[in-house]
Amino acid sequence: MTPRAGARPRAPREKILSLRRAVAQRRLLKRRGRKVVFTNGVFDLLHVGHVALLEKAASFGDILIVGVNSDGSVRRLKGPGRPIVPLAERMEMLAGLRAVDLVISFTEPTPARVIERLRPDFLVKGGDYRHAEIVGRETVESAGGRVVTVPLRRGRSSTDLIRRALVAARAESKGRRR
Repeated sequence: MTPRAGARPRAPREKILSLRRAVAQRRLLKRRGRKVVFTNGVFDLLHVGHVALLEKAASFGDILIVGVNSDGSVRRLKGPGRPIVPLAERMEMLAGLRAVDLVISFTEPTPARVIERLRPDFLVKGGDYRHAEIVGRETVESAGGRVVTVPLRRGRSSTDLIRRALVAARAESKGRRR
């Protein structure tokens, strides 16, 4: 089914599913004894920190499902200037990564409903989250799953990339005015 399972790699667009289809896949995988890992995020301006987190998350099980905040959800969380990259493109970039097996989106501010429906064996978040604060923790643990935090690469965030781009744009603009 996936490269990690020994089958041919899937095309990125084949990895993007509705929640309903992902839940059906999850049921099939559970019957086959496969361990499902879930993580989520905005993934605006994909960077090396994201890739490292996703690769580590994938190592915990057989299938990695990534939940992505919708554009409206991102605006509510991050402000009117975000996301920079639209949902469809963020999902396609994630689906193009070797570590990612399935990608879904959600419109709510948190993935609580998605986690409740998927019931992953592992819920993985970045080390900037405290265990007790992780949305879906109780759902996963009450079903016998594990919640894992992964250390982040320092200085690697979309917000940091945006800040650096703005500084560079201001410097370039000042240089042109001289």
